[in-house]
Amino acid sequence: MDWIIELITGNSVAHAIFIYSFVIAIGVALGRIKFFGISLGSIFVLFMGLAVGHFGATIDPNILKFIQEFGLILFIFSIGLQVGPSFFSSFKEGGLLLNGLALVIIALNIAIAVAIYYCTGDVKNNEIVGILSGAVTNTPGLGAAQQTLIETQGATAARGLNEAMSMGYAAAYPLGVVGIILSMILVKVIFKVDIEKDSHEVEEDKEQSLLKPHVVTYEVTNLLIFDRTVERLHNIIDRNFVISRIKKHSTGEVVIPKADTKIEAHDLLRIVISVQDEEVFDAFIGPKVDMDWKVEQTPVVSRRIVVTNSAYSGKKIGQLRLPKGYGLNATRVNRAGVELLASANLSLQVGDRITVVGQLDDINRLAAQMGNSMKRLDQPNMFMMFIGIFVGILVGSIPIAVPGMTVPMKLGLAGGPLIVAICLGRWGYKIKIVTYTSSSANLLLRSLGMCLFLASVGLAAGGNFGATVFTATGARWVLYGFLITFFPLLIVGALARGKFKLNYGTIMGLISGSTTDPPALAYANKTANNDAPAVAYSTVYPLTMFMRVITAQILILALA
Repeated sequence: MDWIIELITGNSVAHAIFIYSFVIAIGVALGRIKFFGISLGSIFVLFMGLAVGHFGATIDPNILKFIQEFGLILFIFSIGLQVGPSFFSSFKEGGLLLNGLALVIIALNIAIAVAIYYCTGDVKNNEIVGILSGAVTNTPGLGAAQQTLIETQGATAARGLNEAMSMGYAAAYPLGVVGIILSMILVKVIFKVDIEKDSHEVEEDKEQSLLKPHVVTYEVTNLLIFDRTVERLHNIIDRNFVISRIKKHSTGEVVIPKADTKIEAHDLLRIVISVQDEEVFDAFIGPKVDMDWKVEQTPVVSRRIVVTNSAYSGKKIGQLRLPKGYGLNATRVNRAGVELLASANLSLQVGDRITVVGQLDDINRLAAQMGNSMKRLDQPNMFMMFIGIFVGILVGSIPIAVPGMTVPMKLGLAGGPLIVAICLGRWGYKIKIVTYTSSSANLLLRSLGMCLFLASVGLAAGGNFGATVFTATGARWVLYGFLITFFPLLIVGALARGKFKLNYGTIMGLISGSTTDPPALAYANKTANNDAPAVAYSTVYPLTMFMRVITAQILILALA
């Protein structure tokens, strides 16, 4: 049995993969167990790593360091690609208020952590940053802080400091999740929230502010637009809309309108508009007509084309000249499950699904040009990923002089790839880099990176975990973490409800997003029974994730 003993206790690559596989498999399985309807997910990989490390399992330090840092890069880069497209748009309109409140939560978290550090005197700077990251359930922040210690202290000196930071994170995390959900419950109790009433208000607001494309058929009765061209109508009505088909009153023929097509009395227009613009068209064109265009005997059909040819990435729909070049009209674009109006200024991206109307032969010609190959979307874009990581590491290695700090700040292996991934996700198409990654592929990379990182952190810190956490010191860490979690969320939750009158579902999404906590979001979705928490979560998540990573690094340098 020497071979099995060598596999379990040895120091080979096979031993390292064997231990990692065991830790991650058991940790993921335990993470599926629900406590009061809530599962903690991948965090159990950390706890399993701590347990295995506590009972004597060791990994070659060089192998462990490589896997930990590579896992962190995969995790961070995947997150950046995911949030990149919506990162800057999340600051518009209502998102500005939500992101402002999220920044207040982050500032209060840091203020309480710094106050504990200076007032108690029984916690070190690396420990309080670990407790802070665990309290707000933010793994990338932990990774960023540990990278900063390695950059400033050196790998050998930082090893012990990072182990203590990991233990602080592990001690604060479980009660951090409890504190997040408890703050939601208390906001509900304090303001006597009626869940059903709030849910009804969300549905009403959704109907009033719906921006997805809306298809309506009108009969032309307004004398002012008789004999006007389609191009002239677009100049007169200052709204985004597409006339996909016209049934001519004089001949009964269904035609695909072009810029110079004339609109005549009693023509039937099939128009794709936004819901909020419907009243304008009701008043300007004529009465709405119930009509099933599918039963019309016409060669005109509607098809959806998938953009997989990278040459079309970044091109505006107006540049395609579909009416003149192909005899087609584009009506809608589906991007990552969201329906968008196919306005002339909308830039296409690889992975978009564009709905066009016209004759089948013309549609097939356009489809051949645009790619329309689902198989191509299934193929991972390895060039984009690794060139992005390459540039991210370069950016993360640039020393940044900060006044008052003796050591230059670096974005490191966390901040550099995160910023580059966000920029690629948002603007990659402008430099002809295809950044499309299927949601399943992105989730796989992100989960793999997180599991490798958490397992490494647990195995590295496991040897001293029991002797530190299950003591009076560990109990204080748990208490400090709860204070950091609970009071900022309760204060801002009360402010959001009392002063800004935000919907309770939105508040729960804000609280979940500002702590980047999926279990809390699952609880919020189940409680609200609508998509308000998910919308608020996705609104504040990009900025919150970015700030958690950067502030963790700054805090390590500031408290050093």
